[in-house]
Amino acid sequence: MTPPVLVLLGPVTRDEVRGLGDDVRALLHTSGARVVVCDVGGLGPPGLATVDLLARLQLAARRAGGRMRLRDPDPALRALLDLVGLRFEVEGQIEEREPALGVEEAVEPGDPAV
Repeated sequence: MTPPVLVLLGPVTRDEVRGLGDDVRALLHTSGARVVVCDVGGLGPPGLATVDLLARLQLAARRAGGRMRLRDPDPALRALLDLVGLRFEVEGQIEEREPALGVEEAVEPGDPAV
């Protein structure tokens, strides 16, 4: 199933944040998906207002029983999110729990079977 996409065009005002949170909840509810993809490529230069927006949208998604994934984040935005301690999945990024495709673990002769 292809997750629904919410395109964020910036700059987003404080008054728009609540409506966007409602949009995230509605997308999760109507699509039945567990993930909403937020296309953040059009937000412009990142700042604390952007961090606040994404944190609130992530909270709305979690309260609705889903999660959020970012599409096309600016490297500066990713650095800023890391700096404040917010972790987001990013499209095209391999999850930490899963090995990359085509990668095999090496086994030394004599290793016991697991």
